[in-house]
Amino acid sequence: MEPAMFDELLQRIGPRIQKKDTGWRKALEPGVKLDITIRHLALGDKYPSLMYNFRVAKNTIACLIPEVCRAICEEFQDEVIKCPTTPDEWSLIADEFKNRWNIPHACDALDGKHVAIRCPPNSGSLYHNYKHFFSVVLLAMADADYKFLWIDCGGFGSMSDAQIFNES
Repeated sequence: MEPAMFDELLQRIGPRIQKKDTGWRKALEPGVKLDITIRHLALGDKYPSLMYNFRVAKNTIACLIPEVCRAICEEFQDEVIKCPTTPDEWSLIADEFKNRWNIPHACDALDGKHVAIRCPPNSGSLYHNYKHFFSVVLLAMADADYKFLWIDCGGFGSMSDAQIFNES
């Protein structure tokens, strides 16, 4: 990630993830929180590795990564993932599919991805999928430029893409 992009991201989400110092401890800087989160998301570093690289406890990392991810989603949700609502907006997307990919009358590309999870207690076979592991389904719709238009996450692994789409 370019330093300028990191700085812009930090400027936008910094106030959302800033904590106050207390008498017990000094709060982590927002830049450190963002750095840990980006490293975890981009490289898949595990919490013990992050703990030694950044000198931050695993239990703190386990709390701050979801917090930073939530802040990023809240900050960018309206400008990054925007589903068209008017026929004209859909027509522009269809034109782009035709021009770029030579696929006429296509408005979007829709697909699901199984994300492996541990079996939740007392869930029976709801999360068990046809690939023989437990999962939740991330269903996403993208335009011709690979930009997300719509996302639904949390479908049971046993559900098909069509079932998840119909219930969304």
